[in-house]
Amino acid sequence: MTKFLSMTDENLVKAYAQGNNDAFDVLLKRHQDRIFNYILRIIKNEDLANDIFQETFVKAILTIKQGRYTENGKFPAWISRIAHNLIIDYYRQEKSENLQSADLEDIDVLNRKELAEETIEDIIISDQIREDVRFLIKKLPPLQREVLNMRYYQNLSFKEIAEITGVSINTALGRMRYAILNLRRIAAEKDIVLTI
Repeated sequence: MTKFLSMTDENLVKAYAQGNNDAFDVLLKRHQDRIFNYILRIIKNEDLANDIFQETFVKAILTIKQGRYTENGKFPAWISRIAHNLIIDYYRQEKSENLQSADLEDIDVLNRKELAEETIEDIIISDQIREDVRFLIKKLPPLQREVLNMRYYQNLSFKEIAEITGVSINTALGRMRYAILNLRRIAAEKDIVLTI
């Protein structure tokens, strides 16, 4: 790992693309404070900033692993742009969710499913979905199941998961990615639909 500390960002990206996870750990440590502080400065919510920070590095991992990272000697600018785009996406989504106006006559703002009481059918479907999700999670390899449970059921950050499991953040992110891919694959194979 110490051999990577003196490497340039571009060489670290190349080493990671060739399968050396320690190289990405060095990149992450090198840029994490600056990227997180940038996100937090704009978002002003630590939990949300953590989510966007983690999503930023997941996108970076996927892009590099898929061979879509174009070397231009500007990794810090590239990773900042990913974070910036995710922040914009968050604000766009929030804006579109808040756009409904009570002034529009053809839209009854109070006539929304989430404001209505659950029907027996809704309860049965929700119970079936929860049962299906439990079934799918049991089919995952133990390490993927562990990360998924810690993230979604214990609400831990990837940094906390990495510390608890004694692996790098990159490894924890990778396990989560594969867990989600495997859940989708198993659901498709078993013809399980997880939506109402």
